[in-house]
Amino acid sequence: MIVCICNNISDREIRAAIDLGIDSMAELHRELGVGTCCGKCVSYAREVLHAHLDSKAESRITELRRASKTSA
Repeated sequence: MIVCICNNISDREIRAAIDLGIDSMAELHRELGVGTCCGKCVSYAREVLHAHLDSKAESRITELRRASKTSA
C-alpha cells in the first residue's frame, strides 16, 4: 500500500529500508523522503516503522531461544 502519496513510497519500501538498517523517522525522512511534502503520511509511516522494528525484535528473541535450546 502507498504510505506517502507525494513521493510514491509504499509500506513495502519502508520495511525494506528498515531491513537495511533504517530505524528512525528521521532516517526515513532523509533516505526515502517520507513526510517531506504534505506530512499526512507521517503517522502511518511511524506505525509501519514501529510495527516492523517490533516484529524484527520478536524474531530475534525467538531465534536466540531456539539457538540456546539446541546448544544446551
